[in-house]
Amino acid sequence: MGKYKYLIKNIGLLTLSSFATKLLSFFLVPLYTSILTTEQYGTYDLFMTTVGVLLPILTLNIQDAVLIFALDKDYDNKTVIRIGMKYLLVSNVLVAAGLLVNNIFVFSSLGKQYAIFFFLMFLTQSLSGVITCYIRGIDRVADLSVSSVIASVITIGLNIIFLVYFKWGLVGYFLANIIGPLVQSIYLAIRANVHIDTLRKDNTAIESNGNVTPKVLEKKMTDYSKPLIANALAWWVNNASDRYVVIFFCGLAANGVYSVASKIPSILNIFQTIFNQAWTLSAVKDFDPNDESGFFAKTYRTYNCLMTIVCSMIIVFDKILAKILYAQNFYDAWKYVPWLTIAILFGAMSGYIGGFFSAVKNSKVFAISTVVGAISNIVLNIIFTPVIGPMGAAIATTISYGEVFFIRFFQSRKYIKLKINVVRDVCSYILLIIQAIALCTIENQIFMYGVIIGLFLVVVVCYVADMKLVLSKLVHRK
Repeated sequence: MGKYKYLIKNIGLLTLSSFATKLLSFFLVPLYTSILTTEQYGTYDLFMTTVGVLLPILTLNIQDAVLIFALDKDYDNKTVIRIGMKYLLVSNVLVAAGLLVNNIFVFSSLGKQYAIFFFLMFLTQSLSGVITCYIRGIDRVADLSVSSVIASVITIGLNIIFLVYFKWGLVGYFLANIIGPLVQSIYLAIRANVHIDTLRKDNTAIESNGNVTPKVLEKKMTDYSKPLIANALAWWVNNASDRYVVIFFCGLAANGVYSVASKIPSILNIFQTIFNQAWTLSAVKDFDPNDESGFFAKTYRTYNCLMTIVCSMIIVFDKILAKILYAQNFYDAWKYVPWLTIAILFGAMSGYIGGFFSAVKNSKVFAISTVVGAISNIVLNIIFTPVIGPMGAAIATTISYGEVFFIRFFQSRKYIKLKINVVRDVCSYILLIIQAIALCTIENQIFMYGVIIGLFLVVVVCYVADMKLVLSKLVHRK
């Protein structure tokens, strides 16, 4: 299968997957914001954020190693998944022990009150991470897409039943969002015989240059995954530290409004999640340091073009979408949307470049950029948030994501040569920032929309050549 066809096939399958799990739940935002209080939404977001930081630490970020080593035909997939499940089990035992200690000494009253839900959230997220990465690694993306549809139907159905019919509030929200992904993981495990392979004992893992014991393979996997802990934590800081800063300075209710602001940027996040999952598979499979066919440069230009234009479009329709999606108490979240959307654009391009680092199995290079961005994020959050509230957190997140992208871009030149228009791209990013400032500062609505729509058209003009490239690839699919 050609490079473009392989990438497009995976994008198509993962589009189905992400549409089911993210786009459909996006339209349930009005339900959530009309039934849950800002404090309840803020509590759920706090738990998800905390699980996000614990996962890479307690699992040693083993799911990323599962993906990369399952993709590598030189290793035995069954041994790879068995190693992944081993670290999954250990991490969940540690979480259970931590919750037990908290129930005795009560370091966190919220942690004690919702202990069972926190454990189930961690179990579900850790299991889903390992299983879905393994499924992608063994190139069964179609199964992943089907499972995502199943999980989405269950999650959305249970949200409606628990929140609207039973009126269980936050407890119902917890349960619905735990059961759906858990069912998906179980389905995939059965489809790929993970439960059988995990219990199977084998003495060797096959490598091209001879026999390698499971212990040696485990060391190779952990050597790859350990540096990614720093990378994952740094991304967590970039993604989530602002939540804690907002809670500290502004309270849980403000965090509820701030966290719901991410629902509109999630439109762009859907696209970047789809592409980057498919792109990692292509980058590892077809990596070429000299890019003689131009495949990597063309996909970069296409991806950046689409992401930038969609980002600009979201800024134009921000207030309109906010009126439709956000209940009255959450409407002010529109102010943070432009900045969080631009941050996702930078994160998306960082993820694209990260595919090169995955291809050469150099996980250490990930951490450099993300750690720098994380430190910057914390410092700027502490400086900006006390002065301008959650808006400061949104701007700090945008700046730190931009830092990560530009550092990774220059690091990637050591591994691959890309022929792209850097000056044009930087100018388009500046136009997005001006768009965001105009939306948030111009009070006259007619003049404001005239400015941001005009800037959108300028962005489109900047990418006319790349849009032609996109259309040609869609037509020919070489």
